[in-house]
Amino acid sequence: MDHHTHPVHHGADSGLPEILPPALALPACAAGYLYLVHRARRRNPAQGWSTWRTAGFTTGLLLLAVALLPPLAPLAHGDFRGHMAQHMLIGMYAPLALVLGAPVTLLLRTLPVTSARRLTTVLHSRPARLLSHPAPALLLSTGTLPVLYFTPLYDTATAHPAGHWLLHAHFLLSGCLFAHVIAGPDPAPARPGVPARLVWLGCAVALHAGVSQLMYGGFWVDVHAPVPEVRGGAEIMYYGGDLAELLLAAALVATWRPERGPRPRPQPETVPAVR
Repeated sequence: MDHHTHPVHHGADSGLPEILPPALALPACAAGYLYLVHRARRRNPAQGWSTWRTAGFTTGLLLLAVALLPPLAPLAHGDFRGHMAQHMLIGMYAPLALVLGAPVTLLLRTLPVTSARRLTTVLHSRPARLLSHPAPALLLSTGTLPVLYFTPLYDTATAHPAGHWLLHAHFLLSGCLFAHVIAGPDPAPARPGVPARLVWLGCAVALHAGVSQLMYGGFWVDVHAPVPEVRGGAEIMYYGGDLAELLLAAALVATWRPERGPRPRPQPETVPAVR
């Protein structure tokens, strides 16, 4: 057991330079999405755009605002429990909501035909097909947790403002990728069927639970924070991760349309011969 009781040594203070980028970027993203929704509805009024998808995307942006703005952002710099709450919001809850907003589908509906075809070509390219498989998505999201918390990487990254922002970007992008692969409504050509995706989600649940339990017990953890903070962060990871993965499973099952086999062709009735 190797608990570290040193104080957290974040070098990035949650001042105006850190608060300003998300305070400007998140409203800009919301405005851009709503503009595309307006264009999609004008281009095809009959098809329109789902209000639920719009609500999902805006909810994701609100969750990011909660994570990146006060009061949580300053707490995340001085308390490991605040960091873990921020991690859950940026890496699990916000990505699911953003992905359910189907931003790629919205973009395809509003782009000119030539640009939409180019984007479709990119989506069908070999790198995109590789990333849309659950294995790389799981490795980049949940699989990097032991590297972050069981090595000096966490303390090294959070000691510098740039490292802190890189962590945020990694949590968000890898979380969006995994949510998209498992339950995203946007097109993913190489995505396996629903039963296989449920298996991969189960692997993520097991890995997530294992990392949080090892962290709570103090095994292999390499985070320079007081023991109560580390244990509190582990509890947030364990219970918060379980809830996020249940929501992801619910989103997957909600979009499941089991394939029906071909119906047997009706056999012509045979008329008995009259003797």
